[in-house]
Amino acid sequence: MEEHQKPIVQILQKHFDISNPIISGMEGYESKNYKIECTDQSYVLKIYDASVANKASIDGESHILRNLQNLKGYNFPVPIKSNSGANWIEENDTLYRLLSFVTGAFLGNIPRNKSMARELGAFLAEMDDRTIEMYDAPTMAKQTPWDLRLFYKNEPLIKYIPNPKHRSLVTYFFLQFKEMVLPYQEELRMGIVHNDANEWNVLTRNNSISGIIDFGDMCHTWTINNLAVAITYYMMDQEPPLEYAVELIKGYHAIRPLEVLELDVLYYLIAARLCTSVCNSAYAKKQNPDSEYITISEESAWNLVHVWLTINPIAAQNTFRKAAGYPPLQTNALEKQLKLRKQFISNSLSLSYTEPIHMVRSAFQYMYDAKGNTILDAYNNIMLVGHCHPKVVQAAQRTFARLNTNTRYVYDELQSYSVKLLSKFPDSLNKVFFVNSGSAASDLAIRLAQTHTKKRKVMVMEHGYHGNTRLGIDISHYKYGHKGGPGKRDYILEASIPKIFGAGFGSEAEATKFYVEKTHKEIQNHESEISAFIAEPIIGCGGQVPLPKDYLKNIYPKIRAQGGVCISDEVQVGFGRLGKYFWGYEMYDVVPDIVIIGKPMGNGHPIGAVITTSEIAQSFENGLEFFSSFGGNPVSCAIGEAVLGVIHEEHLDTEAQNTGSYLKGRLKELGKQYPEIADVRGEGLFLGVEIMDEKFQPDTLFAQYLKNGLRMENILIGTDGPADNVLKIKPPLYFNKENCDTLLSQIEKLLQKK
Repeated sequence: MEEHQKPIVQILQKHFDISNPIISGMEGYESKNYKIECTDQSYVLKIYDASVANKASIDGESHILRNLQNLKGYNFPVPIKSNSGANWIEENDTLYRLLSFVTGAFLGNIPRNKSMARELGAFLAEMDDRTIEMYDAPTMAKQTPWDLRLFYKNEPLIKYIPNPKHRSLVTYFFLQFKEMVLPYQEELRMGIVHNDANEWNVLTRNNSISGIIDFGDMCHTWTINNLAVAITYYMMDQEPPLEYAVELIKGYHAIRPLEVLELDVLYYLIAARLCTSVCNSAYAKKQNPDSEYITISEESAWNLVHVWLTINPIAAQNTFRKAAGYPPLQTNALEKQLKLRKQFISNSLSLSYTEPIHMVRSAFQYMYDAKGNTILDAYNNIMLVGHCHPKVVQAAQRTFARLNTNTRYVYDELQSYSVKLLSKFPDSLNKVFFVNSGSAASDLAIRLAQTHTKKRKVMVMEHGYHGNTRLGIDISHYKYGHKGGPGKRDYILEASIPKIFGAGFGSEAEATKFYVEKTHKEIQNHESEISAFIAEPIIGCGGQVPLPKDYLKNIYPKIRAQGGVCISDEVQVGFGRLGKYFWGYEMYDVVPDIVIIGKPMGNGHPIGAVITTSEIAQSFENGLEFFSSFGGNPVSCAIGEAVLGVIHEEHLDTEAQNTGSYLKGRLKELGKQYPEIADVRGEGLFLGVEIMDEKFQPDTLFAQYLKNGLRMENILIGTDGPADNVLKIKPPLYFNKENCDTLLSQIEKLLQKK
């Protein structure tokens, strides 16, 4: 006998008349557990700190366990009273409690199937029918972080999760819980439930449910939580998981009917249990790295968390409703939405895809439509750090609840964000003007240039796009040269788009020489008249066209030599989207005089800015005040700073580089098999795929076929370029290699169907 077991032997002999036991350790969480084997029976000895709360909890649990012995056909632990008739005994500030040892095979050790899932649901309903109506003051007063009603108690544990992207995922589900569950908390039925029907507590015999152990997390909570917990663990490592959830619901509902509201919050309760599990696993690893008890389901839980994100909440809710015989959620039909849109919204606002999408929610790289589809977003570059990223959402909520004003006042957010944003630029670019959009930033950048240089003309790039203001359209060939456009203004000069693909040059150097000389000639024709040259580092609306490597190196000096300034429009490509290059101009080893930023700057929140030099900014200080009512407000600055923080903390620029390189390489490989893919270009996660026909002409129809075909498979991309034949791939930076494989697989299927 080991030395530490001698006190246990004495306790068993003195208080329970048990002699000569075989003692072996068992895993435990809030208690030390030992298996006690005797000649004719086995027990579990649980040892606790002698707190008042533990005494009350043991008494309450014992009361309920004795009542459950009347539930025939199932086995539960039986509380063994001491010789004095007590549920526990106390010695040396320690509580000792004895239970019968319940035999059976753990659910986690046998193959799970749908039939057993339904059986488990029925068992839980029968158990709930007994416990829910019980009155037990200690149990009803008990608080445990494993109670989903008290899910918020686990939020401080998020910081122990080592992977920052995992932390963000868990935080997202905390926010969803607050939005989608807490408003209904007073409407959910309450009662005492077991609250921990995981695979290592549920017992089986002959492949049937035979009982359950470990009532340590039993509490008075929303009654649906018991089913939510069981579904969570049963679904782990099962494909597809919802099918197993359906069987549990059917089994439960047949005995104890569920309410519609309970089914509607179930998706979020399951997410909450998963997050509770991974949070506590992360914390336990810090406290006790050698323990496997609390982390036993960790990997499976994380896998299911990621799977859960790919399930549209509406799809889950309708699946759960159907399992219980209730009608699906009612949503506004797309036809009705389109009719209202036509009635109130101008037709000048276009819709994407031949079959429009009614979106209702989104998360990271996924969007959820009203029909229950989960849509993989490979298109919406504005949501740079992912749809509804929780850190951005929290920054907005927190700041809006405290202060929102304008730049005529002093507040911390303006200074804090300005410092962090400008740290991303060379020392010469040290002044920032905040506005509300990239369009407003383009407008302001041209005003700055014209004021500083005292010149009027602007050189723009063919097929370039810089915004929707009057001035923005003036400098956007993509707009003024388009059908319905106003045409080129007299102060606008055009530089030909220096596109290498399809131009017939033998090398990039040859192409560069041609385009540089052509642009130089235009500059010379208007020498000393040009206030600014403006270009995107990769011309998005022109078809995702990168500039030749040495193009800007040869253009910027000529513009400056005749008294103009150089503007880089980073609205589409900035903030790490290009991977190796935080800003697009860095690809070309140049430093502009003015930088325009917007779109991803606020991850969907309307914010933009102009970054420039002290000298240019000073030229604007001419007595005519610049003021933007909302530019640089505290909420926008807090959001912008949160976006920068997420990029840095989650290394999303590195992710963009790695994922983008993988995707670009795979697309090029696909192009070797399918000649329709004529060119793959771009950097990081800003890619273009040019589609050509057998005569090497732009194949607009086939590009539309691919775009709309992907949309019907719930994958979003866009098309652009002068012939609208270039596939645009510019997803949120959460887009991963698995998402790439999904996109590539569907593209190949569509190519094969041609």
